[in-house]
Amino acid sequence: MADNAPATAVLLCNLGTPEAPTAAALRRYLAEFLSDPRVVEIPRAAWWPILHGIVLRTRPAKSAAKYRSIWTAEGSPLLVWTQKQALMLQGWLAQAGLPATVLPAMRYGQPAIAAQLQALMAQGVQRVLVLPLYPQYSSTTTASLVDALTTWTRRTRALPELRLVNSYHDHPDYIGALAQSVRQHWQREGGRADKLLVSFHGIPERNVRLGDPYAEQCRATTELLARELQLKSGDYQLSFQSRFGRARWLQPYTEPTAIALARSGTRSLDVICPGFTSDCLETLEEVNQEVRDAFLKAGGQSFRYIPCLNDSHAWISALSRIAQQHLAGWPVADKNINKIAV
Repeated sequence: MADNAPATAVLLCNLGTPEAPTAAALRRYLAEFLSDPRVVEIPRAAWWPILHGIVLRTRPAKSAAKYRSIWTAEGSPLLVWTQKQALMLQGWLAQAGLPATVLPAMRYGQPAIAAQLQALMAQGVQRVLVLPLYPQYSSTTTASLVDALTTWTRRTRALPELRLVNSYHDHPDYIGALAQSVRQHWQREGGRADKLLVSFHGIPERNVRLGDPYAEQCRATTELLARELQLKSGDYQLSFQSRFGRARWLQPYTEPTAIALARSGTRSLDVICPGFTSDCLETLEEVNQEVRDAFLKAGGQSFRYIPCLNDSHAWISALSRIAQQHLAGWPVADKNINKIAV
């Protein structure tokens, strides 16, 4: 280990992305994603014929076309933003006097969690803080991430100390970063729209009945954001997007909600997706293309998408504060992290 290499690291984890906007790449990505029993809680005997006989034969080409509509010269937006966030977070921690290597990792796809952990071990890292880019906890996301960590630990003899950030849906700095992004949007657009639609990724209602706290945390984030923006109850609405399959998911659904708002007289609509900290397919294509078209076709006049937090300074500052709080007590260089650096 190099003398100046930090012995503490942060693994900044996001959901994942295909390597390219092609049917072949989507087939590999979807096969990994939809094979996760945390994501699809259907008995394997029933789900496998559907997944391999239908879904992976029809969905990859359709999904690839959607990815092509948002792909950039740098690659997948989600991967690009996650890499930038990791680089900036490392810089912010260093400025706070807390030298730590920060690596991005994906639950599905590349760079894989196991490979990044092995890279950190090769550098001599002794302590790893696992920081998900999912502010709200769900068994489909955070718990699945823990499953990946557990799989890696089973195959590894000399383990580092590990800590996990469970959720930060109500963290004041996260809420503050969201509020600042909305205020900046209003300033750019010359004022507020008729209504603010707060859209989160959905999960099956069954998950909530079985104890998943995700829906409650989404509601808490929404209420805290509304309070920070001094919105009245009629000024905003919570919704859930990205439904998959025939099961009943968390409601109200985002696109039908946008259509209903347009038909009931809402002429302008601001939309924010607080559960996504990096712009991706679900925000850039599903919301800013599909939901936009549906709202305008239903009679709406102005649809204004508020970008994710991405690399905003308020967000990286929030990430830094969250990381520092969870690094507390661990030695970094020649001192302990025993208080939050300002």
